[in-house]
Amino acid sequence: MLALKNWDINLRSREKKTLRSFLFLYAFLALLILAFVAFLYYGLERDLMLQNQREALSNLTNEQIVRLKSLHVNLDKEQTYPRDERFNSAIYDSSLKQIFSTLSTPKVNLYEDIYLKNDHIYFIKELESYYLGARYIAIEVDAPHSWDKKVFRKLLIYGAIIFSILVVIGYFLLGLLLRPMKDTISLLDRFIKDTTHELNTPVNAILSNIEMIDTQTLDESLAKKIKRITIASKTIANLYDDLTYLVLSHQILSQDVEVDLKLLIEERLEYFSLLFESKKIELSVELKEGVILTIDRKKVAKLLDNILSNAIKYNKIGGMIHLCLTQNSIEIKDSGRGIEKNKINQVFERYSRFDRSVGGFGIGLSIVAAIAKEYTLQVNIDSILGEGTTVRITW
Repeated sequence: MLALKNWDINLRSREKKTLRSFLFLYAFLALLILAFVAFLYYGLERDLMLQNQREALSNLTNEQIVRLKSLHVNLDKEQTYPRDERFNSAIYDSSLKQIFSTLSTPKVNLYEDIYLKNDHIYFIKELESYYLGARYIAIEVDAPHSWDKKVFRKLLIYGAIIFSILVVIGYFLLGLLLRPMKDTISLLDRFIKDTTHELNTPVNAILSNIEMIDTQTLDESLAKKIKRITIASKTIANLYDDLTYLVLSHQILSQDVEVDLKLLIEERLEYFSLLFESKKIELSVELKEGVILTIDRKKVAKLLDNILSNAIKYNKIGGMIHLCLTQNSIEIKDSGRGIEKNKINQVFERYSRFDRSVGGFGIGLSIVAAIAKEYTLQVNIDSILGEGTTVRITW
């Protein structure tokens, strides 16, 4: 089921959707690149900070080694491991087993000479003499206060500036890429506008002259030919109305009046009567009396015409159409070809067509969506491929 509440079906919305999708992908890739650069920069800053600390840590380590040597020599007199309030330390034997430690962590990477972990700097040095059986000594000191916050602040400021510049560049780059599409769409709109203008006079002339023909005075063969011409003319007239609405909808001011939907539906069914007859479609209706809707009469007629036209166009020979009007809804059910479930979400998009075996431009349901949006109507579609489609309009 598809619920249509707020549907922007004009081409500019499609353009905006493309713009948003491109900018999202572009921004995501830009963030990935910036994150990688930030990671490298952070590593460089960390290494620079560690190098600045190396000499001081080396001096502290040498002081501790002197104390260890003194303890080693005077072990029979003094057996207390030397401590210093400026740092913590630990000693390890040649098999990397801990002999004694005052470190805040039990695990130290003895394969690194200096590294940063959990806001502490660790400096590792191999002893030349095995004092107290120790082969390695590790020194632990606190990392410089807020050094990482300074780095993160710098990364955030410069990263935001660079990211903003990249997004602006992406926006203008996409504008250049979309320009050919915009020109094509503009050309198509002008073509449709010119075509509808040229169609106006001949379509009206055909319909007017057909209405003046009294088919009852004609022989059966000629009457059938006139009916075919009438059907074809109404099909052209319906298409002409769609194209006119498509081009001029933004210029058409709504004239809302109280519309008796039962009378309007009966009028539209009469308009399509020859089309029902030509495909031998069985029509059944349930129309509630006194259902009034304040709406532009031409627009709601156009909405009904497009749904009925599709129900006829995509129906089978000898099929059925059931139309039901209630106090809060109109439901049109057909026994046509149906729509695949994964394509129902696309039926309201302009120029979308899923069956090329019948005519049309794929604009009918986009017009339905536009009118529904204007009057906050909800359009739901249920469809089973090969069994039929139900369109429900509620208010």
